[in-house]
Amino acid sequence: MNRSFALIRMTCLTAVVLFFGLPAPPLRAQSVLTVTGEVSRPLALQAADLKAMPHTEVTAKEHDGRERRYSGVPLVEILRRAGTTLGSELRGANLTKYVIVKAADNYEVLFALPELDPGFTSRTVLLADAVDGAPLPEGVGPYRVIVPDEKKPARWIREVKTIEVRFAP
Repeated sequence: MNRSFALIRMTCLTAVVLFFGLPAPPLRAQSVLTVTGEVSRPLALQAADLKAMPHTEVTAKEHDGRERRYSGVPLVEILRRAGTTLGSELRGANLTKYVIVKAADNYEVLFALPELDPGFTSRTVLLADAVDGAPLPEGVGPYRVIVPDEKKPARWIREVKTIEVRFAP
């Protein structure tokens, strides 16, 4: 008898939910990526701005050891667009500059500016917007920093919101 009652109850609840409709899933908020600090052109980039920038792909291993293919904009290209000191100008006092990348949950990671400049490194640090051909999932994207070949992916920051260039004290 209890089994029949449970089945009838579940059927009625399902009918009510279908009749009145399910609540719409929350829309992903329009994400703006800001670039501030020691730059000549502070930026507020919309998703369309980043999509229009040249993309590249890197293969990197996740925490679990699986290789994934990430697509996005090299972080150095975003910094270049903001007018960050790079290339031949990255010398002397400018070598003390660093980049703070901040996530929606206020998690922060730091990169010395030369770590991102192709004049100093052959590694591409990527601001990814896709993995294995699909947009980054909710809770990871819309943007995630990928640092290939690091032993610990602690700087693979998720839900990136802000990039700030600073001078070391």
